[in-house]
Amino acid sequence: MALLLFAQALAAEDLVATRVEDGTEIARLEVPNGTGWCVLWHHSVEGFEVSDCYENRDGRMVLVQSHLPDFAAGLGHIPGRGEQVSDGAGGYFILNIDEPVPGDAYILRPGLGRVDHRLSVGEQIISLSAVAPRERVRIALIGNLDQ
Repeated sequence: MALLLFAQALAAEDLVATRVEDGTEIARLEVPNGTGWCVLWHHSVEGFEVSDCYENRDGRMVLVQSHLPDFAAGLGHIPGRGEQVSDGAGGYFILNIDEPVPGDAYILRPGLGRVDHRLSVGEQIISLSAVAPRERVRIALIGNLDQ
C-alpha cells in the first residue's frame, strides 16, 4: 500500500506559473493525470468571459476545449481544429480540440484590470493579472520528477 501511494505521489503533476524575467513562481496548483484546468479572462473589448481548458494526459498538457460567448474581435473557430457547437446562449464551445501544447508550456502576458487572466483548477482560482500584470508569465505542467 505504501509503495502504491509513493508511486501515485511521483506521478502527480503541478501547473506552475512563473515570471519569465526572473523565474519567480507566482502560482502552483496540483493537476494529477486525467484532471484539467482552465485559463479564464474577460475579452478586452466586449468584457465577457472566455476560457481555454486543458487536461493533464499522462504528463502532457493538452488543450481540450474553449468557450467563446461571442464572435468578437480576435475570437473564432479554425476549421479542422475541434468541433464548434452552440452553448445555447448565443456563444459557442470548441470541443475535442485535443491539441498537445509543445513542451507542455507556453508564455502568457496577463492583461490589466477587467481582463483579469486567471488559472482555474477545481474550486481554486488564481488571478495572474493581480500578481503579474503585463509581465511575461510561463505556464507549465511540471511532473514531480522534473522539479
